[in-house]
Amino acid sequence: MADFPVSVLDQSPIIGGATPAEAIQSTIELARLADQLGYHRYWLAEHHGLLGLADASPEILLARLGAETERIRIGTGGIMLPYYASFKIAEQFKMLEALYPGRIDLGLGRAPGGHPRTARVLFDGKPVDSEEGFVRQLMELSAIFKGTVPDGHPLHGEIANPVGPTNPEMWVLGSSTGGASFAAHLGMHFAFAHFINAYTGAQVAHAYREHFRKGHDEEPRLALAMIALCADSPEEAQAIEKAMLLRWAWTAMGVNRRMPTLEEALAHQMTDREAAIAARERPRATIGSVDEVATRIMDVKAEFQADEVIVVAIAPAYEIRTRTLKQLATAFGLGK
Repeated sequence: MADFPVSVLDQSPIIGGATPAEAIQSTIELARLADQLGYHRYWLAEHHGLLGLADASPEILLARLGAETERIRIGTGGIMLPYYASFKIAEQFKMLEALYPGRIDLGLGRAPGGHPRTARVLFDGKPVDSEEGFVRQLMELSAIFKGTVPDGHPLHGEIANPVGPTNPEMWVLGSSTGGASFAAHLGMHFAFAHFINAYTGAQVAHAYREHFRKGHDEEPRLALAMIALCADSPEEAQAIEKAMLLRWAWTAMGVNRRMPTLEEALAHQMTDREAAIAARERPRATIGSVDEVATRIMDVKAEFQADEVIVVAIAPAYEIRTRTLKQLATAFGLGK
């Protein structure tokens, strides 16, 4: 039985011939299942202009997930903060907190969440924000939630409604030293995206803990986000891996396509360029039998000294997502 929380990050993949609406419905169904199985959190990711990922507005979908679930924490992994005003994000997540008190997480990142061209559209002609701007926004949100906006600040005296006794739990997201350093400097929880960067994460995690100083939170807390998929056979594991690698190769090449199905991936002959990208990206995913996957999760968690693990629920078939959550819940003794 796991002595640490196990959670889920869902990117709402659009697989094969599925529609975006069907992908969103799958997210709702998977959140219900995660709640029933005893997972700790269910996070949604923000992506824009991508044919393979359906959720551009996690803050809206969270309102539905809260009504569909009873116990599980729900939140974002994450909101791409530089696109928005800090005050508006505070209002949105205080509204979610008022609806589902004690269950809301606000995970924040600064990646584009899509093609840089789409990012320019979202910035609506404004200059692309800097690292300093991201830190400023994190500090503003912390001050709004804690009621410590200083005199002279433009937000001083402003009321972010609905006001209530509790606030969302804040997290900084990252896949490199940047996010970790922001989180450590501001004293915030940090979620590392191993599913994006499988090479330098342990050093980043250790640096976060070493340099953490009290701020928004009293103690460091590190979550490790991993792609982990359970297969029924070695042959299926190979097929799942090929589909994942093909998707990553397409993304690296700027090809905007839906997530391939197992059948599409098996029928595809990789080009030399695709194969080279696939070889580089292979460590990002853990795929195999439930015992193999659970063991790998424990090993990486120990390497990172992580406080919790977030399973990234993206796969080349919706039933693989469901199976994975069920089998890992049993393996880790969730809900007991």
